[in-house]
Amino acid sequence: MKRLTWVGLMVCFLVALGIPRAVLAANPKVVMKTSMGDMTIELYPDKAPITVKNFLSYVDEKFYDGTIFHRVIKGFMIQGGGLTADFKEKPAKPPIQNEATNGLKNERGTIAMARMPEIHSATCQFFINHVDNAFLNHRNNTPEGFGYAVFGRVISGMEVVDKIASVRTGTVKGYADAPLETVTIISVRRVEGDQ
Repeated sequence: MKRLTWVGLMVCFLVALGIPRAVLAANPKVVMKTSMGDMTIELYPDKAPITVKNFLSYVDEKFYDGTIFHRVIKGFMIQGGGLTADFKEKPAKPPIQNEATNGLKNERGTIAMARMPEIHSATCQFFINHVDNAFLNHRNNTPEGFGYAVFGRVISGMEVVDKIASVRTGTVKGYADAPLETVTIISVRRVEGDQ
């Protein structure tokens, strides 16, 4: 009881200092249900506010339901979120600002935005790093060196990432490194209480 009172007093103190309650709240989390198992991903709006807002807008619209992991490279990453099971590209929202300069690293288990060669071209597709990929981090402001914006981390279900990364791959409908057996994203939903 004393501990709860102390925590309450601390929150009141921090709010009195002008720190909004939203900042003090826990990071939002989503559960990604896939045909190979579920994973929970914690998002970092303090480090990547534009990217998290963009990702959650797709989540809230159920955009990712029925999309696939269409590019899988063991020892590198698994990429998905933009294609349907028949490899048709879903219409995405306009590209967002690349937040790769936020200090977060492309380490094993982190989720980052996929993009085209243009720096600020990410829309809906994301990837989960299967290993540490330092070469994807921000190095400079060129298109090659700007990097890929990390905006969260898998906090539960990395065994599912490992399982997906281990599927047999080939070329499917012109897409290289595609799973030969479809890996579906059944749904992505916010964890209750993280609205």
